[in-house]
Amino acid sequence: MNDSIPSNQPRRVTDLVDLAQKGAKVECQPEFEILPVDFHHRDNKFMAYIFLCRYQGSVDGEAFTFRKCYAKGCEHNLCVAVSQAVMIANRYLQRDYHRLANAGIEVGDQLFTLENMVVKYEEMKDESGQLLTIHDYINIAQEGNQVSVEIALEQVPAVEHFAHQENAQTFLNVDFKVDTLGRVGSYQRCLGCYPTGKEDEEKAHAVRIANARLKLLYAEFDKAAIQYAKDFFK
Repeated sequence: MNDSIPSNQPRRVTDLVDLAQKGAKVECQPEFEILPVDFHHRDNKFMAYIFLCRYQGSVDGEAFTFRKCYAKGCEHNLCVAVSQAVMIANRYLQRDYHRLANAGIEVGDQLFTLENMVVKYEEMKDESGQLLTIHDYINIAQEGNQVSVEIALEQVPAVEHFAHQENAQTFLNVDFKVDTLGRVGSYQRCLGCYPTGKEDEEKAHAVRIANARLKLLYAEFDKAAIQYAKDFFK
């Protein structure tokens, strides 16, 4: 499978960084969406909120737009709590802002907010402890600790709810089961999505994007000597 993405059609933050480093004039303005989504995961149906950032702007005057999912949160045990999802989304968003800024792309410092959840997060933080992301586990491995990861890739159908419409989407999710420091943790990430029912037109492109993101993550695993078995979306 060819994982390359057309240079004139950026679909990832990495594409914007690469274009800027090659001398293109990149202008970018992020906008946030927090959408309620009905998921059907295996035998479980549940509602969750997904935290999306829509990157839009221009490359050498040519307009572009794409969106990236930063976290998913719900009130059940099928994913992390909404209050924790806000914090996770902002951590990954700040990583991307740093990458963009280093490439000379100014995007400001706006973050996800869910004010009515902040107090709940502070109340539960002492009880639940800090939720580790996959990059926290990479850091643990880089410090010389043994880390092994089991990877499960899933295509999860869901329905996004907008103000006056519903949007059926299939999400390309990865579930990391991490064994380190005598504990086993679990962490999920969404690496792409496509409109349900438009598999012929959209799925292949979404899979290329998700697999390109997996390749970057696996390179970090290799560098940190994490034990894992590579897998890619088909």
